[in-house]
Amino acid sequence: MRSFEYVRATEVSDAVRLVSARPDAAYLAGGTTQLDLMKDGVLGPGMLVDITRLPLAGTERRGEALHVGALTTMEELAADPTVAERLPLVREALLKGASTQLRNMATIGGNLLQRTRCRYFRDPDVPKCNKRLPGSGCAAVEGVPRMHAVLGANERCIALHASDLAVPLVALDAVVRVQGPTGERRILLRDFYLLASESPDVENHLVHGELITAVEIPLLPAGAVSGYLKVRDRMSYEFALTSAAVALVVSDGIIHEARIGLGGVGSRPWRALDAERELVGSPPGTEAFRRAARVAVQDAWTLPGTAFKVELAQRCLVRELRTVSGVAA
Repeated sequence: MRSFEYVRATEVSDAVRLVSARPDAAYLAGGTTQLDLMKDGVLGPGMLVDITRLPLAGTERRGEALHVGALTTMEELAADPTVAERLPLVREALLKGASTQLRNMATIGGNLLQRTRCRYFRDPDVPKCNKRLPGSGCAAVEGVPRMHAVLGANERCIALHASDLAVPLVALDAVVRVQGPTGERRILLRDFYLLASESPDVENHLVHGELITAVEIPLLPAGAVSGYLKVRDRMSYEFALTSAAVALVVSDGIIHEARIGLGGVGSRPWRALDAERELVGSPPGTEAFRRAARVAVQDAWTLPGTAFKVELAQRCLVRELRTVSGVAA
């Protein structure tokens, strides 16, 4: 790891000013994997601005939304009573991510900004990585792509977005609040991330110096059913092969509202809008769920090592739709 300057910020405005003033500066907070990538030699900032002491932690219900400070830990958010009552899919995603020790350190803002776990991106000795070295190619396409993306991917980049939490938040139309050198702005989370197929080296709409200060999560309607299913190689401390966050509002035997997010398959947390439209107006049932699942991954771009994810994602989604709706297999 190269030497760097370390500064601890005490005010949001100071943190933004410090990072904005230096192109080689970066923020340091739990869950961003910043230090991991520095140790691996992938990142080499000249200055780290520690924001862990900023007053950006805590949750507050504001009408029909939950305001979550960016420095709230994953474990703290999972323990929030409003999350348990009105956002079960968020709680389940939080508790299925990482380990208890990491969840007590990782922040909500940091989790949303974590970098891909692509082994080729994280190894600076690999010469082909469009995310790390734009225009160099994608070693994953030629290598072992099993843990990579099939949606929002192409021959330029198949890097996967690894966050569990972002999947239900995208489905819920969560909003990130961002503070930057020109003031504050709000960004819909499903518009926040960019596709690896379009811009491998640029992952989101943040400009240099901007800092996520909070996340606003709309609450599900009373009576909605929801859940999060994660399919992985082992039961703990493992990233998803595929996952599904779903929420349904069912009345008089008809689905009136559906929300679906997919994880483990997209270069960004994947909102399955076409699948949601397929469900609305239909009675809950296996056939309707299977039609929606097929639509959800209809634009998959696969390699021999990732083709299995298409069917796995469909099965995962159908199973979770059955679970939350109470439809028998």
